[in-house]
Parts: sequence; structure tokens; C-alpha cells
Amino acid sequence: MSDPSAKPLQEHILIILDDAGRREVLLSETFYTIGRSPRADIRIKSQFVSRIHAVLVRKSSDDVQAAYRIIDGDEDGQGSVNGLMINGKKVQEHTIQTGDEIVMGPQVSVRYEYRRRDQFGTIPGNEQFDITLIDPGMIEDEEEIPTSVSSSPPGME
Repeated sequence: MSDPSAKPLQEHILIILDDAGRREVLLSETFYTIGRSPRADIRIKSQFVSRIHAVLVRKSSDDVQAAYRIIDGDEDGQGSVNGLMINGKKVQEHTIQTGDEIVMGPQVSVRYEYRRRDQFGTIPGNEQFDITLIDPGMIEDEEEIPTSVSSSPPGME
């Protein structure tokens, strides 16, 4: 029998609020460009964001929760027009942590979250059941139920 113990599932997520609304981006790569350019890995919809506003680099670490570092500007080192404000402070670069609020311009913010939860495997031979719910209105009666009830007993009419 397999060990049904939990395996940790880790997710690095950016929650982006821009002109397109709110969306979540799951981070799995080691390098991302962030900006309004169509060539940016993570595209931000706002005229106030530079074409390549920032880069995101995953730090190598023995720790399971490897962190990301955000750096203002493009991969060639040219800074963005508006810069980065992280938790209210203007920075050139920063190792982001859960809950960090990154502001890239008016009405453009990004929040970083690290989520860890346990994922349980299934035990072989214990597949999930397929349960189908049936609406009683979908069932056709084979015999019709009388709609009027006689007051006299059967055979004495």
C-alpha cells in the first residue's frame, strides 16, 4: 500500500491590479520581465508602466521557499520611468516576501504571495466515486398515478 502522507505544494503568486482588472500569475520560472511591452513575460496594462518596468529573478536557495528578487528596470540595467515603490518605500531592488505591495505607477499594484499547502495522494484501488445527482423532474413515471381519489372502497362503486 502507498504512503498517503501529505506532500507540500508550494506556489509563488503575483496578484496584479492594473487597467485590465485583477488577475493572478503563478510563478514557476527563474526569470521574468514585467512591463507593458508585448514581449514582457508578465504584461501590465497601463500607460504609466515602462515597456520593461522590472525584472523578477528567483534566488537559488537550499530552502524550499526560494525567494524572488525584483529589480527596477530592464535586463540591461536601464531603470523604469516611475521606479518601484515596495511597501511605501522607493527601492531599486528588493527580495519580495508574502504580502509585499509593489506599486509601479498610478492604479497599478502587484502583491506577492507564497502559498504552501499539503497535497494528499490517493491510495491505489481507492478511486473516487462518480456520483450523479438526478433531478426528480427528469424521471418519467412508468405508471400513471390517479389524479382523483374515489371515496368508496375498491369493488364497491
